Amino acid sequence: MKLLASLLIVGSLTWIGHEYARNLANRPRIIRMLKSALQILEAEIVYSQSTVQEALFAVSKQIPQPISSLFHDLASDIAQEKEQLYPVWELHINRFHQKQPLQAEDREILQQFGRTLGQHDVTQQQKYIRLGITHLERSLVEAEERNQQFGNMSRSVGFLIGMFIVLLLL
Repeated sequence: MKLLASLLIVGSLTWIGHEYARNLANRPRIIRMLKSALQILEAEIVYSQSTVQEALFAVSKQIPQPISSLFHDLASDIAQEKEQLYPVWELHINRFHQKQPLQAEDREILQQFGRTLGQHDVTQQQKYIRLGITHLERSLVEAEERNQQFGNMSRSVGFLIGMFIVLLLL
C-alpha cells in the first residue's frame, strides 16, 4: 500500500512539473501565432481595404488553431453584435486567456489592441496594429526566456519534490 501511495505521489508531482513545462513551452508558440495573426490583419485592413469583420474571417482562414477559432468566433459575433466591437473582443480574449497558457500581460496587450480596432482610419489602424505587434514581440522575448530558465527545471523539480515527500512519509 505504501509503495502504491509513493508511486502515486511521485507520479502526480512529476506530471504537474511536466504540465507546467508544457505551458511554458506553449506560450511562445501562441504569442508567435498571435503576432502572425496581427500581421495578416494589418495586410487585410491596409492593403485589401477589408472591413474588420472580413479581415477577421481572412485571418481565421490563414492561421492554425487555436488562434483560428478565436478570430473566426470574433468575426461571427461581430456580425450579430453590430453595436460595438470592443465588448465582443474583450469577451473572446478573456475566454481565450482562460483556455491558453497566456499571462495577464498578454491578455492586457490584446485588450488594449481591441480598444483601437475599427475605431480609426486605415493609417491610424496600421499604427495601432504595429504597436500591438511590438508589444507581442516584447512579450515573446520574455516568454522564451522564462521557458529556457524554468522549462527543464520544472520537470525535475516536480519529480524531486515527489521523492522528497515520499521520503518524509516513510
